[in-house]
Amino acid sequence: MKNIIVKVLKNSIAEELEIEPGDELLTVNNSAIKDYIDYKYQISDDLVYFEIKKKNGEIWELEIEKEYDEDIGIVFENPLMDNIKVCSNKCIFCFIDQMPKGMRKTLYVKDDDTRLSFLYGNFITLTNLSDDEIERIIKYRISPIKVSVHTTDPELRKYMMGNDRDMDILEYLRKLIEAHITVDCQIVLVRDVNDKEQLNKTINDLSSLYPGLRSVAVVPVGLTKHREKLMELKPFDKESAKDVVKQVTRLQETLLRKLNTRFIFIADEFYILSGYDFPSYEAYEDFDQLENGIGMCRLFKTQVEKAIKDCRYKKVIKDEVTFVTGAAAYELMVEIADKIMSKINVKINVVKIINNFFGDKITVSGLITGKDIIEQLKGKKYKNLILPNNMINDNNVMIDDLEIKDLERELNTKAEICHVGADSLLSLIVK
Repeated sequence: MKNIIVKVLKNSIAEELEIEPGDELLTVNNSAIKDYIDYKYQISDDLVYFEIKKKNGEIWELEIEKEYDEDIGIVFENPLMDNIKVCSNKCIFCFIDQMPKGMRKTLYVKDDDTRLSFLYGNFITLTNLSDDEIERIIKYRISPIKVSVHTTDPELRKYMMGNDRDMDILEYLRKLIEAHITVDCQIVLVRDVNDKEQLNKTINDLSSLYPGLRSVAVVPVGLTKHREKLMELKPFDKESAKDVVKQVTRLQETLLRKLNTRFIFIADEFYILSGYDFPSYEAYEDFDQLENGIGMCRLFKTQVEKAIKDCRYKKVIKDEVTFVTGAAAYELMVEIADKIMSKINVKINVVKIINNFFGDKITVSGLITGKDIIEQLKGKKYKNLILPNNMINDNNVMIDDLEIKDLERELNTKAEICHVGADSLLSLIVK
């Protein structure tokens, strides 16, 4: 696979050396590069040798003196610099198996790749790794690493993951931790499968590995309406969500006394579904599972409250805006809109988009399609749409391949993306 450079960062070593987009990296330290992890490992020293093929065919040999661990400043066409390692599991809750046909091919890729865990925070199961690949994690110090555990009961884990491989997940986790690899874990909670006493057992087992195993996130299974020929699973409802919150709260209290950390944290959806308020800001400790959506609502609410209190602005740049959100965050966004309007002279509409594409059991904003937004807002005179950035990917495309410009054209209004944080939100309203 060719390692084509698509971007050179400003004021970087690469820019100084006149490396350019379109150049190809051939070798580092006289060795071909296996993937991005190998690349990062090879360039960590303070003296590095590059072999570059220029767009005109010239071969440049570069000797680079730099600080230890200093980056070179280049971005590759394929960020992984290799093919993605795909998943061979057949999990009973796999979201990709519940997706309708006809979407872009990349959405159907089931990855189980340690490199994506390190680079982007993706969770991996470890079931698809060989012993050599485990050793590679240790050698290259791929840390922190995110592991989907789901249960520590070996037979139940085989059943849930559709993989008959005999694997003691605790043994593998211990091996990583003993090599000083920090681990964060995830449990996809499936009602009447790995919850209740099974969840107690799993948390008790995993907490024995603290502090190397830093935290555990518990997220509800996502069930779409496209589950034809798949195992019947029960969604969480208000009462079962209450049970989960109560159970985890008890576990947190015990672990806080024992380990001085709550250790286990549950997804915002459980609090929303149960009707219970989110825990305090302090209860999320270091927000280690924020990338997994754990504590995002509390963090955002706290940030907005502080930003509004400290807000000093010269003028309101929009007299009316419309927050577009999913069902899960709707009540929170209404509350936030009210707080903003109490301080700033602006009209804020909050519209809840029902997920007709995947089904109304899918309530998070990140899985809302442009088509659903258009169909539900068409003919309604909402102005200046503000969408959360989890509705688009890195190419500014929504999950059904529609773009912001498509929303603007169909709804005849401006639409903007709010990036993470209260300051980003307020900057779209005042300056």
